[in-house]
Amino acid sequence: MRAIMVMFDSLNRHMLPNYGCDWTHAPNFKRLGERTVAFDQSYAGSLPCMPARRELHTGRYNFLHRSWGPIEPFDHSMPEMLKQNGVYTHLVTDHQHYWEDGGATYHPRYSSFEMVRGQEGDPWKGHVKAPEIPETETPEPFASSTMFKQDMVNRSYFESEEDHPQAVTFSLGMDFIQKNKDEDNWFLQLETFDPHEPFFAYQQYKELYPHEYNGKHFDWPPYYFVQESDEVVEHGKYEYAALLSMCDNYLGKVMDMMDEHDMWKDTMLIVNTDHGYLLGEHGWWSKSVMPVYDEIAHTPLFVWDPREGKKGERRQSIVQTVDLAPTLLEFFGVPLPEDMDGKPLRQVIQSDQPIRENALFGFHGGHVNITDGHYVYMRGPVSPENKPLFEYTLMPTHMRQPFAPGELQNIEIQEPFSFTQGCQLMKIQAGTGFVNAFQYGSKLFNLTTDPKQKEEIEDLEIELAFIQKIADQLRKNDAPKEQFIRLGIPEDGNMTIEELKKQKESIRKAEKINILEEYRWDRAAQNQMRALLNITPENTRQKLLKEFEEFVLGMNYMEVNVEVIERFIEVSLPKDEKEKTKYFIGLAGRTS
Repeated sequence: MRAIMVMFDSLNRHMLPNYGCDWTHAPNFKRLGERTVAFDQSYAGSLPCMPARRELHTGRYNFLHRSWGPIEPFDHSMPEMLKQNGVYTHLVTDHQHYWEDGGATYHPRYSSFEMVRGQEGDPWKGHVKAPEIPETETPEPFASSTMFKQDMVNRSYFESEEDHPQAVTFSLGMDFIQKNKDEDNWFLQLETFDPHEPFFAYQQYKELYPHEYNGKHFDWPPYYFVQESDEVVEHGKYEYAALLSMCDNYLGKVMDMMDEHDMWKDTMLIVNTDHGYLLGEHGWWSKSVMPVYDEIAHTPLFVWDPREGKKGERRQSIVQTVDLAPTLLEFFGVPLPEDMDGKPLRQVIQSDQPIRENALFGFHGGHVNITDGHYVYMRGPVSPENKPLFEYTLMPTHMRQPFAPGELQNIEIQEPFSFTQGCQLMKIQAGTGFVNAFQYGSKLFNLTTDPKQKEEIEDLEIELAFIQKIADQLRKNDAPKEQFIRLGIPEDGNMTIEELKKQKESIRKAEKINILEEYRWDRAAQNQMRALLNITPENTRQKLLKEFEEFVLGMNYMEVNVEVIERFIEVSLPKDEKEKTKYFIGLAGRTS
């Protein structure tokens, strides 16, 4: 038996013809749907990139205990378990986060691996002289960042399509298939960073989406709310679509090879992604800085299991990223570790027999989201501080650097969790998350009547039912006790309607800023001031509040709104802090 996983990053379900999109050009995804089982209720778990990949290895949620980080010494890694049980595992990838501090323990778990350089500002080719930067709609300060400049350098080496990292990745993956097509017991993970931003594709793919555009260069949206014109937003969608069509082309080459060598009879094929991506929906670009809407969490998934022979069919049972590791272990006959949350997909493929009632998903320190496929409930923190919140790890690294010495001054020792194989861990105070989720509040949507999540609903009975479900999942996954406190959920999940009402009133009071109480504050300004306080050292926060109060009184403002906050930053903060501060308070000003 053999298995091939073709994994894309940021592959949007709602942009594929298999899931109802009628304007993108993806004939090979259509063909894939004819050869596999397509899952209609597939969800991400831990977000974004490396948290999702830790789930892919461990079959266990990452985001309740840890943010972005590497495979831990106590983790059961699926490819390593296969390797230890006589299955040759090979990784081919251009996903540059694997060779950063926060991902550097993943690729050695495979029997062998090949890394392809050059995606998304990967520090690859060395140019001392700054590259020429095109006039761009990508906003400052990102357009002048080191990453953006490095990406311009990297692109200069992709003169033809065959030089592009995605093309090289698929070529190497197909080389592996060609060399080993007559061998047994192997797993290939063929993983490309595309269609993740930046949306760099070649002219033949852009020509599939003719449109009139007179704006500046734009194929790299910010992690920010949409400020661009409708013309720019539409162009950004077409740039994504062009890269999607490029992905479709290379997916087709893998399927051609499986046809050519009659591999469908004994080779599993999984086509998946880590999460989706917002292209202006809900007024946002990208991910990470807004609530986890359906476009991000609801993922495409296709599986061909040669033992079952099911193809051209759809499944409605809820499945998640955590189910992929147990699916591959079960396929190769390797026993599953007891601490895996995921379940093999075989019974879902066979007869749509459910393996779970709900899907849990989120970012560390963000909302804890849960869906039963009919409703989705986004449970936010109940205090403006978004605390208590800790990182549990033996590998203290962030995405691109180790934890700073200041973060490591007050480490506590945490007794083992159920999945740490008896290992104690470092318990380290965490930040509030990339963006403090308190500002968005908890949200409830009816996915059946409102699949695009345009209107929040208020139903305390449904909310209480989901609070119970979240508590059940937290207990099942041995979540840290402080997660219950941060979310305002009893450990047993039992709350009354009156208790929930009182909690909501307490949250409304906590939203207020305790200065200038006689002034009217709009909600966006409240969020921005909280964001400003969150990035201000604790020992200077009172000083900042006093300065702001004096500023408002001195300028004779009649109310506190976004313009007042932004003006205060402009006149009060040092020049080198202004851009960073404007970025975070700009995000905080978005409450949708």
